[in-house]
Amino acid sequence: MPELPEVETTRRGIEPHVAGRTLTAVTVREPRLRWPVDARVAELRDKRIVGLRRRAKYLLMDLGDLNLGIHLGMSGTLRVVPAETPLRKHDHIDLHLDSGRLLRFNDPRRFGALLYLTDALTHPLLANLGPEPLDQDFSGGWLYRRSRGRRVSVKSFIMDNATVVGVGNIYAQESLFLAGIHPSRPAGRISEARYQRLALAIRSVLAKAIEAGGTTLRDFTSADGQPGYFAPAEATSCAHCPAGYIDHDSDPATPCNSTDLHLCPAGSYATAGSTECVDCARGYADLDSDPSTPCVQSARSPCDMPHG
Repeated sequence: MPELPEVETTRRGIEPHVAGRTLTAVTVREPRLRWPVDARVAELRDKRIVGLRRRAKYLLMDLGDLNLGIHLGMSGTLRVVPAETPLRKHDHIDLHLDSGRLLRFNDPRRFGALLYLTDALTHPLLANLGPEPLDQDFSGGWLYRRSRGRRVSVKSFIMDNATVVGVGNIYAQESLFLAGIHPSRPAGRISEARYQRLALAIRSVLAKAIEAGGTTLRDFTSADGQPGYFAPAEATSCAHCPAGYIDHDSDPATPCNSTDLHLCPAGSYATAGSTECVDCARGYADLDSDPSTPCVQSARSPCDMPHG
């Protein structure tokens, strides 16, 4: 599923092609998306596109007196194409631009959405969302105050869109590692100082992911036709490894040699679900062990990313 960095990558890719243009018509071939496409969408004509912004994982196309809200769902993509571009399977909606190009929405699984929004930020899907992780109102203090009395794990806490938007599983794991916080620690038992580190880590991880173009997803294509990617801690995916991580220098087609210490083709390792150890130069110890206990070193160097 496209996460916040993928959606922001899409926004940045298509905004220069739509902002300031006129939406001349809309063609809806398949209205049966996650929510049925409002019949008023197909009636839109000659609407100036003021801009394109993002709220959480929703793209909001500002048409002045209303917004079109676009959600990519599980497999949706948006691409700017010439008007004569042949249709592909699952090309459900075309937004016609006065430039002679189309903003084309493709969604094989139809979990995406195109919403007609007269007041976007008060819509039930958007009204109760938490702060944007890259905005000034998101901070460690916010996380600390909201977490008081909460027994849920800190990983689940930061993945809750009412806490902060856009922190999906892979970004939560990476951020917690950088902040040195155990992912399953109760949210209410973490100090404000640690939440300050975590807020900075979340900003850093998401900013790097956006810069890199988002996580590599089979069904995601960025607006220029190239897949996005984000490699946690300099790792990439391995089709044969349940955890999915190997070093960039390894052959992705080579299976990982999964053992208790999860050996990888590059010769690195980490115990499944490892986290920070203050005595380890590379920063890993087993989650179930005392973080103050030194890691058991071997000839192999610890892996750059928790496996799990």
